[in-house]
Amino acid sequence: MMVDTLKVFVTVAEMSNFSRAAEMLCISQPGVSQTIRNLENEFDVKLMHRSSKHVKLTEAGEILYSKAKQILEMYDAAKEEIHLLRNEITGSLKIGASFTIGEYILPRLLAEFIDEYPQIEIQTVIGNTEEIERGIRLNELDIGLVEGEVDHPDLLVNPPFMEDEMVLVAPLDHPFCSRNAIRPEMLQNQCWVFRENGSGTRAFTDRFIQDSKLRVRRSLVFNSSQGVKEAVAAGLGMTLLSRWVIRKELEAGELCCIPMKGKRFARDFFILQDTRSIKGTMALRMFIQKLRQFKI
Repeated sequence: MMVDTLKVFVTVAEMSNFSRAAEMLCISQPGVSQTIRNLENEFDVKLMHRSSKHVKLTEAGEILYSKAKQILEMYDAAKEEIHLLRNEITGSLKIGASFTIGEYILPRLLAEFIDEYPQIEIQTVIGNTEEIERGIRLNELDIGLVEGEVDHPDLLVNPPFMEDEMVLVAPLDHPFCSRNAIRPEMLQNQCWVFRENGSGTRAFTDRFIQDSKLRVRRSLVFNSSQGVKEAVAAGLGMTLLSRWVIRKELEAGELCCIPMKGKRFARDFFILQDTRSIKGTMALRMFIQKLRQFKI
């Protein structure tokens, strides 16, 4: 079907790479290459400049990409309307989520959503806030769920769908664990364990340290919340993490949560969409509706 051929072409164009497109489409790279050659033969024009590192569209390729996107969107819309005649919601969703949401909240949400809409195909990508933002802008993702602040002209940041409590966490033998509460100024010259730059959790922690004018004696950086937890448990320092991330460790008595006098840490979880495709498919609209109704 020509729709399948156009889908291959669009995916290669958006991935700028044959191998990544083949992986995303679950087909072989030679199959992808042959599809593009067939298209070029059909139009009798070169559609892509190929190199060992990336793919770039020619002028003709840009024209075909624009029209192919429209055709695929119309095809999906027609398929949705036809399925709605049978009270069925189908389609596919590419969901991106930052680590806290993707690892601790999204699985429970998807369990309910898939039970309600079993014919929707779902692909998830978990990364830090900057990676999810980039995926939306490159049209690799239909929707992004992040905890970090995002400000980009091509992105629509929807109102928050959930509030997240951040907690100060330390190893069990830390002196502060014996106190009922501490004041921010008592955190001078402490050792800290951070997430990597680009993480919403890292941005939140950096802002707290800057606002509190804290001096950091030593810091370690890990690119996952699990790594941060393990480092704190090993006595390498303290950190700020979502309560979702450390709830099991707190219940098991493996980490210490240190309250702060008169201060509560909170942040919001946001929905990101591309401003060029805000309306989205029926599958996407149902997912956003479920997201806003979801209680955990």
